[in-house]
Amino acid sequence: MKQRKVPMRKDIVTDEMMPKKELIRIVKNKENEVSLDPTGKKPGRGAYVSINVDVAKKAQKLRTFDKAFGIKIEDSFYDELINYVDHQQARRELFGNDK
Repeated sequence: MKQRKVPMRKDIVTDEMMPKKELIRIVKNKENEVSLDPTGKKPGRGAYVSINVDVAKKAQKLRTFDKAFGIKIEDSFYDELINYVDHQQARRELFGNDK
């Protein structure tokens, strides 16, 4: 059977290429609203961060998405990101990488 190509994306915090399934997309829309995009299909400019709490905390500390999108992002977004990443990381540990 032919092996499928795995889409790769770059983690904006670590500059590491990883499979798209191991990353979370953060999107900025035309109204300059920044949000999590678990489906990866929202319209707008996207940036990726790995499902790792330490990386998410580093993104908050360095204000990575402020720089990437060129706008000031509230701390509440980074808190939401860390909580979401923590939840997803726990799911992966419980259920494996399939989910």
